[in-house]
Amino acid sequence: MPLRPDRHRHRPRPRGRPGHRVRRPPIRLHRCSRRTHRKEERRMTDSNQAAAPSIDGAALLNEVEAFHRRFNVFPTEAAYVAVTLWDAHAHLLDAFESTPRLAFLSPEPGSGKTRALEICGTLVPQPMVAVNASPAALFRAVSGMEDGRPTILFDEIDTVFGPKAKDNEELRGLLNAGHRRTGVSYRCVGDGGNQSVQAFPSYAAVAVAGLGWLPDTILTRSVIIRMRRRAPNETVESFRSRIHEPQGRALRQQLAVWADTVRDQVQDAFPEMPEGVSDRPADVWEPLLAIADAAGGDWPERAREACAELVAAATVGDKASLGIRLLTDLRDVVFNGADRMPTAQILAALNALDEAPWADMGGKPLDSRQLAKRLGEYVTADNTPIKARNIRTGAGVVKGYYAADLHDAWKRYCPTPTESATPATTTD
Repeated sequence: MPLRPDRHRHRPRPRGRPGHRVRRPPIRLHRCSRRTHRKEERRMTDSNQAAAPSIDGAALLNEVEAFHRRFNVFPTEAAYVAVTLWDAHAHLLDAFESTPRLAFLSPEPGSGKTRALEICGTLVPQPMVAVNASPAALFRAVSGMEDGRPTILFDEIDTVFGPKAKDNEELRGLLNAGHRRTGVSYRCVGDGGNQSVQAFPSYAAVAVAGLGWLPDTILTRSVIIRMRRRAPNETVESFRSRIHEPQGRALRQQLAVWADTVRDQVQDAFPEMPEGVSDRPADVWEPLLAIADAAGGDWPERAREACAELVAAATVGDKASLGIRLLTDLRDVVFNGADRMPTAQILAALNALDEAPWADMGGKPLDSRQLAKRLGEYVTADNTPIKARNIRTGAGVVKGYYAADLHDAWKRYCPTPTESATPATTTD
């Protein structure tokens, strides 16, 4: 007689022999159930964040600055402001069109550069400490964002770009391209003839530390902090990783939470720049000023004061362009109001400047050929290269340069003129 289905269904569950487990079919969570579970998790997370108390942005940035002051001695008050804002901006990278590089530079070792990077590493998201990292490693780290975009902290950058280092155009290209959110680096991937061009995202926050200087293409994208050794009266706390890293990470978590609350505000922000700050410096400082405006308190005012101060300091110490230095010296020292000047007189005046590089250009003083080559890279108002022309003097006709030919380049490239007490004279 066949068993009835209901009897079979309700048969008692076998217990099995002692010491033996009865196998049961695994419980399967259907895809729809998983999706519902994830939605519920997100709903609970959003509700918890909504219920969390609001964070005072200005007070939080004050705490971040105070944390730096415990372990770092920066050269100016503006440096503390800039570094604090840079830490915060790293949590809002996708809200900005560009990210400034932060460069801790010094003429001598033992100036606190590595410690500055170390403290930044406790405050920024996904810190990646890189010392002499290869371009390939950085490409993969930045483009492989499963765990979040890294914040690259590159120590000993002078070993990469210093005078004793070889050219590192790949790494320089990565750092330059990653300044913009749309920046990518193209590489060939594959084996043999089966290769294809692949675009690697390069956008990432980068802080560097090193001796000396950096290539001008990186410097112009950077907030520059000129570090120096501590004076006897400048003291800091000893940094102990086991004790102080958790304190920094707690601030990092607060920065991340606060960043989510102001993301929409800073994403649509076009902060007002201090007078005289435009073009590339404005691109560098726009994210930092947006952070300061979102924080409120005295940070908007402090940020703009720091911006004006550090941009001016970078301009004064700019070693990148000898061409601009040459144009400026010609305008302010050599011509200084004169309408024309013979080449011989120009060279004598330039090579007599004590704090200028012209008397030692590769072991020799600047000559007429070098002068013509450097000035020929610039153009007149008529868009023709600046060249020496004939000048009639009492002794005859000589080669020289006219102020009218240089005026357009002076206006476009040189900083605001300074007054001089000794105007130059021409040979008539």
